[in-house]
Amino acid sequence: MNLHRGLVSPALLTASLLAGAGCAHNEPRPADATTVEVQAVPVTAAVVVQPSAVVVSRELATACGLDFNNVDSAPKFDFDQTLLSITDQNVLRQVATCVTTGSLAGRSLALVGRADPRGEGEYNMVLGANRASSAGNYLGMLGLGHDKVRETSRGKLDAVGTDEGGWSRDRRVDVLLQ
Repeated sequence: MNLHRGLVSPALLTASLLAGAGCAHNEPRPADATTVEVQAVPVTAAVVVQPSAVVVSRELATACGLDFNNVDSAPKFDFDQTLLSITDQNVLRQVATCVTTGSLAGRSLALVGRADPRGEGEYNMVLGANRASSAGNYLGMLGLGHDKVRETSRGKLDAVGTDEGGWSRDRRVDVLLQ
């Protein structure tokens, strides 16, 4: 599922979220459930500012001279939430500066929304897409053009958490350099 900004209407996303709201606490589907053709990014390949729901790739952090902590120490999105915290906004502001006027000016980004393993697969794909869209919209407000941001969702496909600590690491947006 490759969701690009503008291809899915806000009303459709809202309807999908509302329709799936009752499913958020269902048991996870088997691992062999529907898969999506999007490159997975392991948690170990990313770093974050603490606390943040935005995870920036090491490549992007190094190229932009951004100083981030380890992903395991950072709280993420709250359950069923897509709002960016002030810390998330600060991370994205640094990234936007780097790719608009800094050392990576002109480069593109991929935003990969993720969810914890609880709930139905389709619901979590939409939730991940909304998380990526939230980050993408904020980057757009900071001057990063729509043609420079690709939003996708992995939903719960790569989720590894088995308790609240693990689930909180699963609920995030990965920011990758294209």
